[in-house]
Amino acid sequence: MKKVSEVMTPSVRLGRPDHTIREVAALMMEADIGSLPIEDHDRLVGMVTDRDIVLRAVALGLGAETLVREVMTEDIKYCFDDDSVEKVAGNMAELGLRRMPVLNRDKRLVGIVSLSNIAYSGNESASESMLKGVAKPH
Repeated sequence: MKKVSEVMTPSVRLGRPDHTIREVAALMMEADIGSLPIEDHDRLVGMVTDRDIVLRAVALGLGAETLVREVMTEDIKYCFDDDSVEKVAGNMAELGLRRMPVLNRDKRLVGIVSLSNIAYSGNESASESMLKGVAKPH
């Protein structure tokens, strides 16, 4: 059974809670990504997505200089790099998450696993489970 470490994206860009949403949006644009883990003193303290910026800032009339800490999600769900793809896909589907930070057992961020990583993992059961969990019509 494949481990998450075999399918995750290992290169991770990071933001900080004191970044502005303009700075984070620029980082996301540069890296062509839709979410960014937020770290503070080598600790994962949040995640911010392009959707967070739109719904929690722009839609409420907050400016581009708004700090990320005001719009990020603080209750972070994560998995470990030695977890099975099947287990993580099931967990992500249950939680309705399209992306999840990957930590090693020392709780250091080592990657991100996403819907596309699972879809290309070669595990059809995990892919199907994940897709059904996160791609539900409203």
